[in-house]
Amino acid sequence: MKYVTISVPEEVKKILERGKGNRDWGEYLLYLYRELESMKKRKSFEKLTSILSEEEIEEMRKSSLKFRKRFKLR
Repeated sequence: MKYVTISVPEEVKKILERGKGNRDWGEYLLYLYRELESMKKRKSFEKLTSILSEEEIEEMRKSSLKFRKRFKLR
């Protein structure tokens, strides 16, 4: 595995080290990235569900299931 260095201000490193704990940097940074992506998806979903009616959401769910059943790679 090849390693690289990422330069960050000392204050940023101190803050990140508190959350990092015993994890290595790669593992911790991937964790932060995945958490952020999860939060973005959750926020988008919540916004969407506040705009759409329950019937529209149910139609989207059915349509998605139908698409997945029929989808095949060639």
